[in-house]
Amino acid sequence: MPLITDPYFYLVAIPAVLLLGMSKSGFGAGFGSLAVPMMALAVTVPQAAAILMPVLLVMDLLGMAAFRNNVDRRLLKFLLPFGLVGIVIGTLLFKMMDARLVAGIVGGFTLVFLAQRLLFPPKPDSVPPPRWVGALLTAASGFTSFVAHAGGPPINAYIIPMRLSPLVFTGTMAFFFFFINIAKWIPYAWLGLLDLRNMTTSLALLPFAPIGVWVGVRIAHRIQPKLFYRLIYAGMLLTGIKLLWDAWG
Repeated sequence: MPLITDPYFYLVAIPAVLLLGMSKSGFGAGFGSLAVPMMALAVTVPQAAAILMPVLLVMDLLGMAAFRNNVDRRLLKFLLPFGLVGIVIGTLLFKMMDARLVAGIVGGFTLVFLAQRLLFPPKPDSVPPPRWVGALLTAASGFTSFVAHAGGPPINAYIIPMRLSPLVFTGTMAFFFFFINIAKWIPYAWLGLLDLRNMTTSLALLPFAPIGVWVGVRIAHRIQPKLFYRLIYAGMLLTGIKLLWDAWG
């Protein structure tokens, strides 16, 4: 049948889609990177990434509509070219990479950044990372987004020190990942990942996308900035541990 029918797949895929939707709204932003690792408990990483493509499109559109007035356009203009460079690199290296190696790199980077933020928190007058660091981290975000929809941790390492308000942070990231995810469609088709079975399965999961976004949007508009970033750190911790576990498993 042109549809995954294994009940175990949906047992892990539905919570993954809900978490991804909440992350698109800004609430629990770090948890979005858990979606592919969760689904990879039932299918391969490339298949999980392909199934999520239409779901991500709907979520990105909902997120942009909700936060269209909360975007740092100057920052977005700087980020997008480097994110697209990461997409190109991911496309060229996709078939040569071991999925566990990518998981380990992303997971290790996530935990190192989190440890640095917690052990050596920035002072109120500290400056954000320089732009060349932002360029490298954004390209890394495009790359890890392409291979596992895990672009959040690298770009968070650049954006979080800017101390944007929760709404501006969320709106800017919503628009950034919309363009990044749109850029994946042609390479994914070229790599043969957008087959009928994956796309039909994605349609079955699609109703859960707006539910996750709706829940997250309602919370994001009411949450205090301090708690907001604590939840991001918690999500990054779980993401880093899960990705490293996948790499060593």
